[in-house]
Amino acid sequence: MRDALAGVSIGIILLLNSGFVVMRRQDSSSALGSIFRTRCAARCLSLHSTRIALSPRHFQSNGSLGWCQSHKQCAKCLEPCKDSWELKDGPCRDLCEHAFPKRHGECVTSCEFLRSVMVVKQGDCPAPERASGFAAACVEGCEEDGECSSQKKCCPNGCGHTCQSPKNLYRGAPLKPRKELVFEELESGVLEVHWSSKFNVSAEPVLNVLQRRWNYGIHPSEDGATEWEVVARTSEERVWLTDIRPGRWYQFRVAAVNVHGTRGYTTPSRHFRSSKDPAPPVAPSELHVSDMTFGADRSVSVRLSWIMSADLDIPVNHYKLSWSYSDHTVPSKLKRRQTTNGDSTYAELDDLSENRSYTVELQAVSYWGQVPLKSSKAIFQFTTSQRQSDLEPTDSPVFIKPQSDLLDVGTPFYQDGQLQVRVYWKKKDPTVNRYRVQWSPEICSHNGSRAQEKLITQENFASLPGLQFSCKYQVVIQPVGSKGKAQAESTTFYTPSCATIQSKSHKPIPCSTVSVVPPKVLVKAENLTAAFSIYMGNVTGLFSWVVAMPQPPQQVTGYQVTWAEVITESRRNNLPNSLISQSQILPPERNILVVSGLQLASLYRLEVQVITAAGQGPATSRTFQTPAHSKPVLHYKPRIKKHHLRSVIERH
Repeated sequence: MRDALAGVSIGIILLLNSGFVVMRRQDSSSALGSIFRTRCAARCLSLHSTRIALSPRHFQSNGSLGWCQSHKQCAKCLEPCKDSWELKDGPCRDLCEHAFPKRHGECVTSCEFLRSVMVVKQGDCPAPERASGFAAACVEGCEEDGECSSQKKCCPNGCGHTCQSPKNLYRGAPLKPRKELVFEELESGVLEVHWSSKFNVSAEPVLNVLQRRWNYGIHPSEDGATEWEVVARTSEERVWLTDIRPGRWYQFRVAAVNVHGTRGYTTPSRHFRSSKDPAPPVAPSELHVSDMTFGADRSVSVRLSWIMSADLDIPVNHYKLSWSYSDHTVPSKLKRRQTTNGDSTYAELDDLSENRSYTVELQAVSYWGQVPLKSSKAIFQFTTSQRQSDLEPTDSPVFIKPQSDLLDVGTPFYQDGQLQVRVYWKKKDPTVNRYRVQWSPEICSHNGSRAQEKLITQENFASLPGLQFSCKYQVVIQPVGSKGKAQAESTTFYTPSCATIQSKSHKPIPCSTVSVVPPKVLVKAENLTAAFSIYMGNVTGLFSWVVAMPQPPQQVTGYQVTWAEVITESRRNNLPNSLISQSQILPPERNILVVSGLQLASLYRLEVQVITAAGQGPATSRTFQTPAHSKPVLHYKPRIKKHHLRSVIERH
């Protein structure tokens, strides 16, 4: 039991409306956190099992988790079971009052249950007179179960308390899933993982917790694999994962959990690797001079630093670095070169000349077998000047770093025909996944525009384009959709003069006092398609789209997706207890959406808006009709393998 439960992350995804899952990494704060919270959720389903049985079948998707979340009372019970619920010190009543000011009884009892299972292990203490050996010693060897190793509990022995092996360890707990996990990969990159609990008999609702681990490389390796992490919690016997990366070997295991506990995880599955080839690494970012040293012989040593994304298909093997004078053309063979280990994020350049401008090119290289995969080059220019006055005119405003500990502003830079700057901030609330960024000039040395600009992002950084020269700006970061009163963070920064930027560039820069208008966002979604499958009257829709990219291309940071039922007059006065409309933001790599619990013979409107670093593109919408009978119907042509789609339809 101990080995089966070791390494369980508290980060779990509660599937509310479908069996489709997007994996989300979470920091583990308790080895058994996911099992505890799953028991908590299973208890809520047990309490409302009578209502679930009487509800329409199409509300029982995903083993009624979707029904529970959309039901007012059951949702209150479910709230403390979620990852986002922070079990702080203090009475549960105080915690629940913050989330539900009125009628929070269900939340309180659920919170107290979660606290109890975090303290009391599964099983019962044996009779005191049955203790023997060290367990029978008249000592106070423990005070609570958490002080005992493995499955042992802190039990009385007649004259003290010692750690003892419990009896009835698995009473009421469901059996482990029996069938080996099976994998099916769709052309879109979505992976279906399914298993069987056919012979599992439980009087209580059962939820399944799916974990995975992976390793890089041409061959699978359990020794070099990551720690086990939770990717889904569902009472269905399948999940769909949209974040499978080429070049990685994955293993999965699943545990069945109910209100009484679990019997642990299944044996790790066979290894799975995507059939797609890995992508080359992205170009290094934030290339800059982090240190400069001047020698007595007028030689200069420079340390260059950069940032490399951790979200790569395969790791970086090494970096290729080249540099030369930037004031005249240098043949490629005369450039100075250096190779740096893939684990490094800096390099030292020695024997440079003082008061000279240099151009540096940095490229990341990975290997897939014997094939090198190269990133595009990051290009950076700098000047080896000892005096600040050599770099900036004395009449230009000096860039001032903000003093905020939560908000930081990078150095303004000129790129793509406009002055830009990057802003960074710390995430204080884990429940917040969107931020509104607003900025405007407070004062300028010229009569430029004072218009306020804004954008919304899912990241904890943003690029602010179209800045004016020689201005003082204010930037405000506001969390969007937080449960409490989110505190906005703000700071100010100065932009340099055009002459300052021009002195560092080998290309001419138009020194206009008029604000550079950022390019209009033209990226939009196209070819919205849908496929529907039906099981016991429950309609599940799989929606997908492609992105129409203009020239020059704009970086996509996500998708704003909204789907809503087009309610007819016959249904306006007889609405079931469900969500009629939903909206969410998907990551840029996920151009597929799955929605279950849809109505038969109903109209649904899907709207997709592409989000870029410069703002949101135009919305694209389309209306689809679900089938009127149990025979599955396809609308348009989804990008799914035919044999897989046929197997999905046959199962349903």
